[in-house]
Amino acid sequence: MSVAAVFGAGGAIGHALVERLAASGRYQRIHAGSRRSCSDFAPCVSPFTFDLTDEASIAAAMGQIDHAPELVILSSGLLHDAARTIAPEKSLRAIDAAAMARVLAVNTIGPALIAKHILPRLPRDRRAVFAVLSARVGSIGDNRLGGWHAYRASKAALNMLIANFAIEMRRTHPHAILVALHPGTVDSALSAPFQGAVAPGKLFTAQTAAAHLMTVIDGLTTADSGGFFAWDGARVPW
Repeated sequence: MSVAAVFGAGGAIGHALVERLAASGRYQRIHAGSRRSCSDFAPCVSPFTFDLTDEASIAAAMGQIDHAPELVILSSGLLHDAARTIAPEKSLRAIDAAAMARVLAVNTIGPALIAKHILPRLPRDRRAVFAVLSARVGSIGDNRLGGWHAYRASKAALNMLIANFAIEMRRTHPHAILVALHPGTVDSALSAPFQGAVAPGKLFTAQTAAAHLMTVIDGLTTADSGGFFAWDGARVPW
């Protein structure tokens, strides 16, 4: 059975990815995970709920995925949260320990825990892809503006984890491909407060972003494992 799984299916990009995978007809079963159950998908989609910050919840969610997935995409992320007074820092003075811990928990530790539980379940005898949505601002080599300390650090750490996991997986799953992907700036709740600074033509719909991401994923080879790629397939510096 051809199986795919999307963690973060309740967000704009994750939802669009699930819809695109379902429409492709390439997968007999698509598992769609979110904080709250989504029920508006095609019949081939199996929704499940999980808490990205609770390892027991993640482990329990894995019980819903009963076949080795050939594609796993993590599309969740946190940049701001008014209810928790979390916002991108403009200076050192704005750093707050609790806010930073929350951003790291969602953007770095949660994906690491998902990887811990699902990577060993990838098929060993054929191609499989594990992709996480990162961000260009998490590139250390491409950083020219500074600021956004917690978000940048969380995504840079996520990129390093992907590089680490790729090295480890080569020993047991030689056909697996692990990558971090930058989707571009997408019209979503995450980017909404910052869209005014986006250049014309550079704000993508979630559906366009999903199409770009799947094109990149389809073109990956094992030589790309551990890499960081933008929506157009270009490699992003670490």
